[in-house]
Amino acid sequence: MVISTISNRDFERNVAAAKRAAKDGPLFIIEGGEPAYVLLSIEQYQLLTKRRHNIVDALAMPRVAEIGFEPPRLAIGLHPADFA
Repeated sequence: MVISTISNRDFERNVAAAKRAAKDGPLFIIEGGEPAYVLLSIEQYQLLTKRRHNIVDALAMPRVAEIGFEPPRLAIGLHPADFA
C-alpha cells in the first residue's frame, strides 16, 4: 500500500490523477499545509468499516499473521480441594 499526498489545488485541477493514486492506497489532500481529507478506493473503505462480530471473523482478516501479539503466560497456583 502506498500512502500519497496531493495539494487541494492539484486535486481540483486533476481529479482523475487523484483517483488513480487512491487505487494504490490512501491519498491525503492537503489544505493550508495540513491534511484535510483522505481519498480511498471503495475496497479500502469497506475494509476499514467492516465490523468484526466474532473471533472467527477477526482471525480471518487478511494478513492477520503479521499482527504481533504475544499474550502473557498466566500463572495459576492450583491447590488440592479440601472436602472435609
